Amino acid sequence: MKKIRVFNNIKRIVIKIGTNVLTTENNRLDTSIIEHIVEQISWLVEKKNKEVIIVTSGAIAAGMQILGWEKRQKKLNMLQAAASVGQSRLMRTYERLFREEGLNVGQILLTRDVFIDPERKKYARDTLLTLLKYKVVPIINENDSVAVEEIKFGDNDILSSFVVDLVDADMLILLSDVDGVYTEDPKKNKGEMIKEVKNIKDLEKIVNIGLPSEKGVGGIKSKIEAAKFVTSKGKYCIILNGRKNWVLKKLIEGEEIGTIFYPQ
Repeated sequence: MKKIRVFNNIKRIVIKIGTNVLTTENNRLDTSIIEHIVEQISWLVEKKNKEVIIVTSGAIAAGMQILGWEKRQKKLNMLQAAASVGQSRLMRTYERLFREEGLNVGQILLTRDVFIDPERKKYARDTLLTLLKYKVVPIINENDSVAVEEIKFGDNDILSSFVVDLVDADMLILLSDVDGVYTEDPKKNKGEMIKEVKNIKDLEKIVNIGLPSEKGVGGIKSKIEAAKFVTSKGKYCIILNGRKNWVLKKLIEGEEIGTIFYPQ
């Protein structure tokens, strides 16, 4: 019998959606998956009265498809160009799908320096909280088209953990293309899934097992780093497979899925 988790006190949630969840193997936006995630987030907002902030990847991958690239480029100017082209397509997709659910969205592009400068940090927080007040779903991405090494997060897992702290969210949900954290790389070996993490130091031996894909940049290492940061702030972090049906609904309704990191 599956264990039931209780999240009665969860009100504000940051949901990070990875590139491999949002795109197909040939770098096209997977609109059927995005539509299903939007449907679940709309359910959280409308039926469960949750405040949800999205941190989305996928702009560079979407731009690669538009520009006809089969592989991710290495030069910064090429990646920035892809992000510029892909971000608009990504947002149009979100806007259309949320509008069909009766919700509006707001785009916010961030770089690391926003979290360093107290005044800019305050403005970013105020903007996000105002959007939530008016039941608008904020959609955040790193400002890849202008970001340089000194101000880049490098991965949206880390960006999403900063957003949790910025808006004092209760939970970070990382939607990936794996079911959770495993003792072995699940794409190579059939390891055992770790359902609960109460001491994040227990994961030190497996932190490097999952290498980033061609389209992504983080891998399991950045997810554990993000979890370490938010749990140190007294928040929950959960890794779920975003390509599976109704994972957000199942989670909030208490089903034991994914890997949960408890507040430290």
